[in-house]
Amino acid sequence: MLVLFETAAGYAIFKVLDEQKLQQVDSLWKEFETPDKLLWLFFTFPAAATALVEGKLGKSLKKVLKKVVAKDAHEQLAITDAKLGGVIKEKLNLSCVHSPAVAELMRGIRYQMEGLITGLPPREISAMSLGLAHSLSRYKLKFSPDKVDTMIVQAISLLDDLDKELNNYIMRCREWYGWHFPELGKIITDNLAYCKSVRKIGDRTNVVNTDLSEVVPEEIEAEVKLAAEISMGTEVSEEDIHNIMHLCDQVIEISEYRSQLYDYLKNRMMAIAPNLTVMVGELVGARLISHAGSLLNLAKHPASTVQILGAEKALFRALKTRRDTPKYGLIYHASLVGQTTAKNKGKISRTLAAKTALAIRYDALGEDTNAEMGLENRAKLEARLRQLEEKGIRRISGSGKALARADKYQHKSDVKVYDPSGDSTLPSVSKKRKIEEVEEAEEEDKPVEVKAKKVKREIPAEETEEAAEAETETPKKKKKKKVKHVEGTFCNKNNGKEQ
Repeated sequence: MLVLFETAAGYAIFKVLDEQKLQQVDSLWKEFETPDKLLWLFFTFPAAATALVEGKLGKSLKKVLKKVVAKDAHEQLAITDAKLGGVIKEKLNLSCVHSPAVAELMRGIRYQMEGLITGLPPREISAMSLGLAHSLSRYKLKFSPDKVDTMIVQAISLLDDLDKELNNYIMRCREWYGWHFPELGKIITDNLAYCKSVRKIGDRTNVVNTDLSEVVPEEIEAEVKLAAEISMGTEVSEEDIHNIMHLCDQVIEISEYRSQLYDYLKNRMMAIAPNLTVMVGELVGARLISHAGSLLNLAKHPASTVQILGAEKALFRALKTRRDTPKYGLIYHASLVGQTTAKNKGKISRTLAAKTALAIRYDALGEDTNAEMGLENRAKLEARLRQLEEKGIRRISGSGKALARADKYQHKSDVKVYDPSGDSTLPSVSKKRKIEEVEEAEEEDKPVEVKAKKVKREIPAEETEEAAEAETETPKKKKKKKVKHVEGTFCNKNNGKEQ
C-alpha cells in the first residue's frame, strides 16, 4: 500500500512495509516508536497549495501518480481527502483508500515527520507552514465568493455620501445664483433641471435667446422668460457667472454618476441577495448588509434583531428609561411598511422582519440563486397587509386560517300582533317590580310644596306712623322689666346674705 502525505513543502509518498499492522488501529501508535520498520519514503515533490485546498489534481501530482501507476498499478493509495481520492480514481483509475486506519496512520506520520522526511529541519518546516498559511489566506480573501458583498457595502456607503454632497452643492448653487435671478428657484423646483437651466442661461439677460425646451416644458420656459424681464435680482460679473456654471457642471456630473452607481448596486444586489432584494428593495437590503458587516453576519441575526437594526440608540434609551422599545429600524423604509397605515406599521414590520430573515439565510447559505422564495413570501405579506387594512372576516387565531363564526340565521315573521297597551292611558306597572322601586316612584310622583311668596302691600302713611310709635314704646317697657328683674335679684341676694 502507498500513502500520499501532505506537507507544507509538498507531497510525500510512503510505502507501507507491513500492511497487516494497519488492521490493529488501537495499537498502531506503538509501531511509530520505530517508524522505519513500518514505512519507507518512496518519493517527495512540491505541489500547488491552491489545488491542495480545493481538492483538485495538480499538474505535478498528476505526473508523479502516472509514474506510480506505471510501476505499481496494483497498489492501493491511502489519502486523507476523500474528494481528492475520487478525482484520482476517475482520471488515473487508481484505487484510493480512506478509513480510520488511514487517519491514524497519517497522525503517526505527522508525529514522526522529522525522522521520516530527511533534509527538512524543523525551523524550515515551521517557516514553510507560516508562508503557506499567509498565501492561502490571501488567496481565499481574493477569490472567496463570500467576500463579494464587500462591494455592496462600499457602494451603499458611497451612495449616501454622494447624496449628502449633492444636497450641499445644490443648496449652494441655488443660494448663489438666487442673488442674480431669485425668481428661477421658485419656478423650477427640480434640482437637476435647475442646474441645467442655469448652465444654459448664464446671465439672465440671455434668457430671451436661450432655448430651454430640452430641460423644462414649454409653459415653464415661457414663465421663466417672463420672470427674467421683471427680475429683482442684482447684477453680477462674468467671473461670478463662470464660477456658478462650473458648480452646476459638478452637480450634473455627480448626479449622472449617482444614477450609474445605483444601477450597479441594483444589479449586484439581484446577483448576491435576490430574495432579500425582492422583500425590502435594493437600498434597504444593502443598508442592512452594510450595518451588519456582511451577508453572512446578517444571516446570523434573528428576526427580532433584523426588525430593529439601525435603531440601537432608541432601543437602549428605551431600556434605560423603561419605556416602549422601537418597532422598526432600517426596515421602516421598505415599501411594504411605507404603504401601511400608522396603526398597522408595527405588525407589518414584525412580519416582514421574520420573512426577511428567512430570505437572508436562503441567500447566504443556499445553493440556488433564484428569487422564487422571496416572491412567494412577498405575496403572503401583501395578502396579510390587505387583510389588516380591510379588516376581513378572518379572525386572529393560533393558525390564522380559521374563519370567523357567523351567527345562526333566525327567520323573523312579518305578521304584526295587536298591542293592547295602547288602549289604556293609565301607567302600567309590571307585577315583578320590587316594592322599593314602587315606593321610590311614588315619592317622585308627589308634588313638591312651594312656599308662597309674601306679597308686599302699600301701607298708608298714618298706619306707618302708628306702627313706628308702637315699636319705640315696646323696647322701653322691656327695659323696665329687665331693670325690675335685675333689682329683684339684687334684693334676693342681699336678703340671702342678711339671713
